[in-house]
Amino acid sequence: MNEKTRFIQFAEDLRQEVINSSNGGRDREDGEGDSFREDEFTRLMIEYLSEAGELEDGEVCYHRSRGIKINGYSINQDQDNLNLFVSIHTQQIPPVTITKQDVETAFRRLINFFKQAIKGYYQFLEEASSAFDMALHIHDLKNKLSQIRLYLFTDGRTTLEVKKHITIENIICSFHIWDIERTYRCLSSGKQRETIEINFESQYGVAIPCLPMPGSNSDYMAYLAIIPGDILYQIYADYGSRLLERNVRSFLQARGKVNKGIRQTILHEPHRFLAYNNGISATAEAVELTDLPGGGKAIKYARDLQIVNGGQTTASIYQAVKKDKANVSDIYVQAKLSVVDQEGVNEIVPLISRYANNQNKVSEADFSANDPFHIKIEELSRTIWAPAVDGTQRQTRWFYERVRGQYLEAKGRESTPAKKKAFATVHPTSQKFTKTDLAKFENTWNQLPHLVSRGAQKNFVEFTVRLSKRGHIEVDETYFKRLVAKAILFRSAEKIVQAQQFGGYRANIVTYTLAYLSHKTAQYIDLDAIWKQQSISSAIGDAIALVSRQVHQSITNTPEGRNVTEWCKKEDCWKTIQALDIELPAEFLKELIPLKRATQHHKGID
Repeated sequence: MNEKTRFIQFAEDLRQEVINSSNGGRDREDGEGDSFREDEFTRLMIEYLSEAGELEDGEVCYHRSRGIKINGYSINQDQDNLNLFVSIHTQQIPPVTITKQDVETAFRRLINFFKQAIKGYYQFLEEASSAFDMALHIHDLKNKLSQIRLYLFTDGRTTLEVKKHITIENIICSFHIWDIERTYRCLSSGKQRETIEINFESQYGVAIPCLPMPGSNSDYMAYLAIIPGDILYQIYADYGSRLLERNVRSFLQARGKVNKGIRQTILHEPHRFLAYNNGISATAEAVELTDLPGGGKAIKYARDLQIVNGGQTTASIYQAVKKDKANVSDIYVQAKLSVVDQEGVNEIVPLISRYANNQNKVSEADFSANDPFHIKIEELSRTIWAPAVDGTQRQTRWFYERVRGQYLEAKGRESTPAKKKAFATVHPTSQKFTKTDLAKFENTWNQLPHLVSRGAQKNFVEFTVRLSKRGHIEVDETYFKRLVAKAILFRSAEKIVQAQQFGGYRANIVTYTLAYLSHKTAQYIDLDAIWKQQSISSAIGDAIALVSRQVHQSITNTPEGRNVTEWCKKEDCWKTIQALDIELPAEFLKELIPLKRATQHHKGID
């Protein structure tokens, strides 16, 4: 299959995934003239870019008015960086061209929303809507924001590649266009992220003096350097957590606080920072050197730069400037840069990361994608057949995508169109699920909806940490089948809640509804029966619909008028839902597992 054919196939697979996850793409009932499919397309793009390290999660939140359109947003942990998303979803195959004018119009509508939001636009919106929450949240943060990133997502091709930064209310706004081609390149490159390329001379005005490793027959090259603090700050400001992609602890960065010792040195003894700090270890795929006027070498350019140890040092310098207005011009950081070519990057770089972090104990669970837990689930997903349903003899499999892009890669390996079609029949996209999906299913079942509500990536972090603390879990055929049953339960609940037309907060309502049912039934919902039927019963569906209405009423009636989305991330919200006294349908209760089967049913799934 040539590259063009693979690209068209990727676009079609994305279209089908949007259709499947949006329950057929039924038109909106809220009068805003759009479709659920655009919401699902936006959600998938947020998911892709979160895994690529471009975002830290995001909320889908559609709102459109005269001269205004927005599809979602995200705010970083420190509440000073805002990302706004707008989508142009064409649903056309092959992808059509999105004109420069269309792109400019979409960005203009997004900018108009932001300008109105900081002026108090929430006052003109329905209080029970997610758009109200979004506009209110942005308004409350208007004096804290230091950076805004405006994203355009589209399944078409764009002709506008670069758009210059602008300033709004003294806040720098940058533009980021993710069309179908850029998304395809990112997901098909095997790296699941865009490569960072830095030209130190053109971007930061100076090359980095270095001392090259003496020549040897090694399969890598190394350089020792001292990086000025203000340069390191600028690099992190530009690339953020994408710099930490290969760091075994990068996914835990959001959990920890900035090191107090590092902060104190930055603020009070910056001239001693080099003496006190261990520095950073970094890797790159390639570098370009330049000669210094007085002799010696300097690093002019680096491709695929990654900080594998020293992420906290880098982030602490950034936070000191942003939060404490620290002057870091007197700070210098020692750095070891190992250059490993593309052939050795996947083998050597993880080992550099592991050993560079060896001075502080690193849990094996930190290597999340390669954890034996996930590898075993992947193996089982390739061998276990789901029962045939609806009177047919055709059986299918549930495809676990441990690493983003595995599904398309496996499908692409089939040699003929007929075989590709057969692969899609056996592995329908509606039965594909990812690591973040798994974490969502499990944490919902284990009654942690407030963690699920924090977003796919943050929830996965929490799931990974809890998985490590629980110790060994027997991942066998029974575990896998019950995991799939939880997936069926969750995805069925999404469709039921969507049909209720609550007008927003679907993700929150779904996880809280199922967590409530899990709690009230002591997890006696018959997962084995769901696996055998590959669907939920009408009684379970009725219970979900009933509970979802009560959950919606509860979460939108927040204490002291709090932001609903933020309220759902709090454990107190879950405690409030737990306290609800909902009389569950009799038919639903009849289907619960009898007590004599309870012990066997719960084995290995908690």
